[in-house]
Amino acid sequence: MAYKIPSLTVDIFIFNDEKEFILIKRKNDPYKDFWALPGGFVDYGETTEHAAVREAKEETSIDVELIKLFNVYSDPDRDPRRHTVSVFYLAHGDMNDAKADDDAKDIGIFSFDDLDNLDLAFDHRMILNQVKEYFDKE
Repeated sequence: MAYKIPSLTVDIFIFNDEKEFILIKRKNDPYKDFWALPGGFVDYGETTEHAAVREAKEETSIDVELIKLFNVYSDPDRDPRRHTVSVFYLAHGDMNDAKADDDAKDIGIFSFDDLDNLDLAFDHRMILNQVKEYFDKE
């Protein structure tokens, strides 16, 4: 019997000491031209930690330091292409190095005050609101 297996992805919240963070504008569908957290698919034989660092570098040109495994998101409807499970990390990075690359059309540095004015991809608004709550409690 063949089993359907969800795809494994990573998403990364890259932030600085002022709690500003990076979002990328998607170049491709789904959610073309929407803002999204940097991230992508985990390659076969790769750890999620390595995938997070690699995807951050590929999409933002930033070398990151992973700070915390924040959560795992697994709603089967979170990605319209297929069922994905995302391992989500908080990471520190130097915003001065930020440059859109790979499948990122643009890159921006935002604060939590900007969230209401952004078209966000996937379930990233919910995720960002959870990160905001986490930082508010610190």
